[in-house]
Amino acid sequence: MTTHEAQPKTRVAVPDRASPPFPADFHWGAATAAYQVEGAAQEDGRGPSIWDTFSHTPGKVLGGDTGDVAVDQYHRYRDDVQLMAALGLTAYRFSISWPRVRPAGSGPSNERGLDFYRRLVDELLAAGIEPWPTLYHWDLPQAVEDAGGWPERETAYRFAEYAQLVHDALGDRVKSWTTLNEPWCSAFLGYGSGVHAPGRRDPDAAVRSAHHLLLAHGLAVEALRSRRPDTLRGISLNLYPVSPETDAEEDRDAVRRIDGLQNRLFLDPILLGRYPDDVLADLAQRVDLGHIKDGDLATIAAPVDMLGINYYRRYAVSGLPGPVTHSPECWPGSEHVRFVPHGLPSTVMDWEIDEFGLFEVLYGLHRDYPCPPLYVTENGAAFDDELTADGTVRDTQRIAYLDAHLRASHAAIRTGVPLRGYFAWSLLDNFEWAMGYAKRFGLVYVDFPTQRRIPKDSAWWYAGVIRRGGLP
Repeated sequence: MTTHEAQPKTRVAVPDRASPPFPADFHWGAATAAYQVEGAAQEDGRGPSIWDTFSHTPGKVLGGDTGDVAVDQYHRYRDDVQLMAALGLTAYRFSISWPRVRPAGSGPSNERGLDFYRRLVDELLAAGIEPWPTLYHWDLPQAVEDAGGWPERETAYRFAEYAQLVHDALGDRVKSWTTLNEPWCSAFLGYGSGVHAPGRRDPDAAVRSAHHLLLAHGLAVEALRSRRPDTLRGISLNLYPVSPETDAEEDRDAVRRIDGLQNRLFLDPILLGRYPDDVLADLAQRVDLGHIKDGDLATIAAPVDMLGINYYRRYAVSGLPGPVTHSPECWPGSEHVRFVPHGLPSTVMDWEIDEFGLFEVLYGLHRDYPCPPLYVTENGAAFDDELTADGTVRDTQRIAYLDAHLRASHAAIRTGVPLRGYFAWSLLDNFEWAMGYAKRFGLVYVDFPTQRRIPKDSAWWYAGVIRRGGLP
């Protein structure tokens, strides 16, 4: 069965002249997440996740879309790996579905679910592509949520057990492990604003969730290291620079607050072994912090071998009076802060495009923290992609976006930042969470009714960058 075209009829012209090359061992990858691509939601013993429940709840996802089928990678993974190989990818970042391999969140493993990941890893390795699994990309087993979810400390221990189980199945073939993807989103969108699964609106629960997610990360790092010390272990955080609208004191304080909740609340405990004092002081005025126990921070600060950065945008903020258009439950202690536009071009997600922000994040990490090797584990953009009559997708805006952000990455490397790889988001158009199938981030266009894969012009442009090891 053919599920993608080998190439469009006309490729993007790629000049031979290149900028100074990236390091020879640089990882060139693309990324996906289990619930967004796998489908097969009720096959081979998989249990329900919070995203199954959320997406089947009327009004939660645009258009009533669900991930029941997604882009069917569960059945089409071999064709997708062939497509990755045709593009020259050297690494593929995917996530493991906790409810697929441990449907109840605890108890016995589901070997049929683990077998899928064994087959996927073997297929990748046979194609010369390094597997980069993420253990948690937001799809908590519904049974664990029913027991309290991430606001409960017990969930962190269940996650560490799950991490050991997956490592025991794949650890002889996988060299690089990511514990969590974007714990800020899991905590503050899932339990604060409720725009993501499980859809709860409770700032206190969101803050507890953030801590227990970090605790889960630390416990998993320790568990993975005990199994095999020579593998890489890390976490992927969505890190965004924050700028003041004006030089007013209120705006500078707004920057401090939002940077604290978005960035430092996660970076400081992981890399420094402590929470920022100012952030704790802000939170203590709104929520009870009794969930932070003695010894937790030492566990959270278990040494990591790499840090993943997911970058999409810069925040511009103001603390001056004005209309607040965001969901304040996402920002406990900062409910009054306004997010303001910078006036830059935007993607169809209404995220302003600011490639210098990526440089700022990378350089700031190198300057301000004891910095492990860094990887851009997500970076990409959604645009209104259309399949033309000649069977191509002319996504010139995405090419410009990727080019600019790769140049920012290269500039960071030139300043001494230990950046080791870049994973474009996403390999495929897919289920885009609360946006359903309305937003396309993929390098590869997916015709959802037929599941036909068609590489966009950006896919072949990226293949040229990989082939040269540098930019035009």
